[in-house]
Amino acid sequence: MIDPHLEAEYNNRTRIPAFADIVARWAATSARERASARAELDQPYGAGARQRFDLFLPAPGAADGPVLLYIHGGYWQLGSGPDTAFVARAFTDAGLTVAIPSYSLCPAVRVHDIIAELRQCAIAVWRRTGKHPVVAGHSAGGHLAAALLATRWPADVPADLVRGACAISGVFDLAPLIPTSMNAALRLDADEARAVSPRFGPPPPAGRVLIAAVGAEETEAFHHQSRALCEAWSRAGVETAYVKIAGTHHFDVVDELTRPASPLWARVVSLARRW
Repeated sequence: MIDPHLEAEYNNRTRIPAFADIVARWAATSARERASARAELDQPYGAGARQRFDLFLPAPGAADGPVLLYIHGGYWQLGSGPDTAFVARAFTDAGLTVAIPSYSLCPAVRVHDIIAELRQCAIAVWRRTGKHPVVAGHSAGGHLAAALLATRWPADVPADLVRGACAISGVFDLAPLIPTSMNAALRLDADEARAVSPRFGPPPPAGRVLIAAVGAEETEAFHHQSRALCEAWSRAGVETAYVKIAGTHHFDVVDELTRPASPLWARVVSLARRW
């Protein structure tokens, strides 16, 4: 059964009429970026067809800057890294290296499988660059960014592999998605939803940093998701910030990452340069 209230709160594809046009614009810009950027494309981080990342590099001679791992959204069932390349340019112009992965999608896999894939990707990016990536992501990517920040890493990689994350418009308690149309692909039940919800798992170690950013014009459900995660993790000693991005909704908030004058872009760069 679909809960009409939760459907309206969480289904941004129907709530925002410009969704299709925005995604088409992102894809077109990303295709041009991949064709022209200084980049290492389609780098494997696993054996799966979608376990690939693009690595966008700053200009030759630029200072040896930090690494940003950016994870696309799409409710764990849509999107790709190649269609997300549009976010890279403003960061590489500032001296950052930007890794943008694809990952397997539901219903072919489950959400916990996607979390495991992004953990593989973070390790691969660290091994390729020798640097701890700061992670940012939008929507489902925001959830995955939070999951990486809270990861207990295996003994053969640094325990603090991911020290900071910027989760944009994320869902951190997945239970409200069960009575929505999104769950046709996600196939969550109450136990699985809780198991893959960062809000209810072990928090990151004290001293990690989380920025939870939400478009000011998003539904109250998305604001509540970010506030609740910040409150829970702050009690555990994580440095958190809940940030409203003025004048933006669930999709065009991502465009702020392409604008160096944007407070969201500045927060991500500042977080990446912190260590």
